[in-house]
Amino acid sequence: MSTAARSATLRDAIGLGAAVGLYGVAFGAAADAAGLDVWQAMVLSALMFTGASQFALVGVLGAGGSAAAAVGSALLLGTRNTVYGVRLAPLLSPRGLLRRAATAHWVIDETTAMAVSAPDRQLGRLAFWATGATIYLGWNLMTLVGALGAAALGGAARAALDAVVPAAFLALLWPRLRKGFPEAQVQRRVALGGAVVALVLTPFVPSGVQVIAAVVAVALAGRPRPKAEEGA
Repeated sequence: MSTAARSATLRDAIGLGAAVGLYGVAFGAAADAAGLDVWQAMVLSALMFTGASQFALVGVLGAGGSAAAAVGSALLLGTRNTVYGVRLAPLLSPRGLLRRAATAHWVIDETTAMAVSAPDRQLGRLAFWATGATIYLGWNLMTLVGALGAAALGGAARAALDAVVPAAFLALLWPRLRKGFPEAQVQRRVALGGAVVALVLTPFVPSGVQVIAAVVAVALAGRPRPKAEEGA
């Protein structure tokens, strides 16, 4: 591993991690708006550490949904990390129970993308750990900042935080819908289909159920298809 390649990998990993970690502010504010205490928001960021699932959980709770619906939404959105783990296991090859647990905890979209895009195995491992450490520290710190800052706001400003969750979801989703992202047209169709399912069900089901149904529909629509089906 050359010094230049190592430096470039660290620069990209830390830069990405710092940018993503800033979203923790939005989660801290959203958690406060949903009625969670500061310590509850911090525990979620420290132990769950997967942004989409965290936003889904507080979004359902903030909309008046049950704890079961909130947890179900978070779990369904988090299942993609299992797929990432299968892909990363041969690359990272963690040894020992504690190291495997730490590695699994940091398997998220960004660490996976950085690891698999690295030119070789050593750089892939470096990218994974550097990205994971930067995001984890930044996300948790910014969660605290967001939760404390939201708690200090007045009533009108706190009410405006209801827009934080959908805005944050859109910010996470939007890059995947742009033309430069692989299979952007498919991504747009799947996103639109999930939105339609959620909107249609909203008047008829308890809060949170429509999110679970949309996630299931998106998962089914995005499943790998047999080659014969693709050519049909």
